[in-house]
Amino acid sequence: MPDFAHIEVLADSSLATTSRRRVLLVLASAATLAACGGGSDKGNPTPTPHLNGPAWWGYGRDAQHTGQGAIATQPLSRIQWTTSVDLQPQYSKGDLLIHYGSPVVSASNSVIVPVKTGATNGFRIDAHAGAVGTLLWTTVSDYLLPSHDWTPSFGVTLTKKNRLYMPGSGGKLLWCDDADAGAATMQQAIFYGSGTYDAAKATFDNTVFINTPLTADADGNIFFGFTVTGANPAGLVSGLARIAADGSGSWVSARAASNDASVSKVVMNCAPACSGDFQTVYVAVNTAVVAGTRQSGYLLALDSTTLTTKAAVRLTDPVTGMPSWVDDDGTSSPTVAPNGEVFYGVLEANLPDHNSRGWLLHFDATLLQTRLPGSFGWDDTASIVPAAMVASYRGSSSYLLMTKYNNYGGKGSGDGLNRVALLDPSQSQNDFLSGIPVMKEVMTILSQTPDPQYAGGFKEWCINTAAIDPFTQSILVNNEDGYLYRWDMGTNQFTERIQLTSGVGEAYTPTVIGADGAVFAINNAALFSIGR
Repeated sequence: MPDFAHIEVLADSSLATTSRRRVLLVLASAATLAACGGGSDKGNPTPTPHLNGPAWWGYGRDAQHTGQGAIATQPLSRIQWTTSVDLQPQYSKGDLLIHYGSPVVSASNSVIVPVKTGATNGFRIDAHAGAVGTLLWTTVSDYLLPSHDWTPSFGVTLTKKNRLYMPGSGGKLLWCDDADAGAATMQQAIFYGSGTYDAAKATFDNTVFINTPLTADADGNIFFGFTVTGANPAGLVSGLARIAADGSGSWVSARAASNDASVSKVVMNCAPACSGDFQTVYVAVNTAVVAGTRQSGYLLALDSTTLTTKAAVRLTDPVTGMPSWVDDDGTSSPTVAPNGEVFYGVLEANLPDHNSRGWLLHFDATLLQTRLPGSFGWDDTASIVPAAMVASYRGSSSYLLMTKYNNYGGKGSGDGLNRVALLDPSQSQNDFLSGIPVMKEVMTILSQTPDPQYAGGFKEWCINTAAIDPFTQSILVNNEDGYLYRWDMGTNQFTERIQLTSGVGEAYTPTVIGADGAVFAINNAALFSIGR
């Protein structure tokens, strides 16, 4: 982490011009930042009174994973506070191959942060006062990671009634009724029964592992994937679990739900998504990790109460018709649009023929009809952008999609010109690589920092979800160059940016909007609160 933050507000809304208004804000070192609210109440003023703003409940904010905020974001003027999300980050050739869990924010602006405490295991959650970063409370989880390559996320969620859930060991959930009040009364919920768990704790802890973020529906029911590695008294095999608001639980195996004996489990890091009426839950399942083969899978639509299968569609490459690569190193999760259509990102079957970009697959609400794909899908959860945010848009869609649009130079046959894109899901253009019809690009914008590792390339966008701000007609997006950017929909320019760190290659991270409009982004194992 650098000892200063570099903030740029661009007078002409362009990073390309030499006529800029620059503000250099010299902040204290990381230690001083901590004393000003980075995970400690030491030296902090009395926290500001709680407000009543819009909550950010979980991954992609809501159960549809739209990424849409409900308050105008503050200017990217300064780093307000920062705190670690990983006490022992493990670097691989200088890169961080770990997916950090999304912070959640209560309506009273408590920012609840998942924290990795050990090198390979060890997790807790810290609650901070959103305005100043004061540590309000902390609690440890006994959660254990499933077998993995890139480190999967430890994903928490809030319900609409402010109940907080986090994963624990043996497939259990730990929860408290009031996320603002603290975790002193943390309770547990077990989808296969507490008595069954208590009779064989060690067995369940060593064989049953939650492997996705948690998703809460409007009534406080919780959905998540789990993987099972051995025999257990409950007869559990890998699948999807549901814990109702009253604590009762149910589950369905991934194999039974897909009706395919080759299917192993819910895809690692795939946060379940709910339809707008909450009657359907969508989740992807895939085959086991086997050396020398590529995982394939299905997107499922399940009844959200009974977990019976409504539909299952094989995830196929739109060019070859072969099974797409549904890889456990990603964090792609379904996005459900306002019209009920469903989007899910995969890798191409013939990697790297599409420059390792993959595809954003696109279905109707029943998964029975395939729609136009997007030209990028790898490790990305599409965000929903109301068409009204884009004054220049003349199409007929009521919403557009924001996605990463990297073109991985040096990692496939790409040129390294990494972009983010705004796509029209109902209009087409020919894909620049394969020539097939894909979603039309409404606007794209190039990353701003040259990448010295790849000649002519620019740094990658390191997001799995963006934050959409309809009130300022802008999108907040994080980059591996260490900057957080504001992408303005009126000008198709980056109108603000702020340096968080000197940058690092990393697996993809979420962006979050606080209840007071502060923006939260993760870079190099730290969470930053940015605002005025």
